[in-house]
Amino acid sequence: MEAVKISPKFQVVIPRDVREKLHLVAGQKMQVIAYGNRIELIPEREIAEMRGFLRGIDTTVERENDRV
Repeated sequence: MEAVKISPKFQVVIPRDVREKLHLVAGQKMQVIAYGNRIELIPEREIAEMRGFLRGIDTTVERENDRV
């Protein structure tokens, strides 16, 4: 975990290792969520990139009788 500093314009720089690990690029949009006492940044992805990301998910979930 790395610490970052908030600039006078309330900007932060995402550390290089995090950018590389998450394949972030300049100009990419992020969703910003205040969650409890922390801030979460969630990268937006193109819908085409999402194809197949649920492959292998366990679908044997018990469902309520009124749900199909």
